[in-house]
Amino acid sequence: MSTIRITKEFQFEMAHALLGYDVPCKKIHGHSYKLDVTVSGEVKEHTSDSDEGMVIDFGIIKDIIKELIVDEYDHSLVLNEKMKIDESQFEFMNKLIIVPFQPTCELLLVHYADLIKLKLPSQIQLYSLMLRETPTSYAEWFATDNQ
Repeated sequence: MSTIRITKEFQFEMAHALLGYDVPCKKIHGHSYKLDVTVSGEVKEHTSDSDEGMVIDFGIIKDIIKELIVDEYDHSLVLNEKMKIDESQFEFMNKLIIVPFQPTCELLLVHYADLIKLKLPSQIQLYSLMLRETPTSYAEWFATDNQ
């Protein structure tokens, strides 16, 4: 059996603000995010399964990430719970997400990794994530760094 890594890319739009950060990012602003999800596992060989020759069907990864991240975070505003906001000010938004951390690219990746690991089939491991916040800025998460 061969262990292979496969990657699926996703895109979503999201706004956030960084509490206490003393530059323009402390104000609500948005990004066109790109998320690369890499998983690893053994290639299915010598079976009569429909996914013979695959680590996992890309459609399964798509469904997991779409449910956990894209559908949830696309066109949302993400704020740190410590911001002490009056949520009624945001009633016009049906996608206000309050998180218990600073919604930086780095901490979003940690959060996304935790969510994804819980949903992957047992024979598939989350290998890495890359979250691109701008065309020239991104953060990476690797399972080997987080054991």
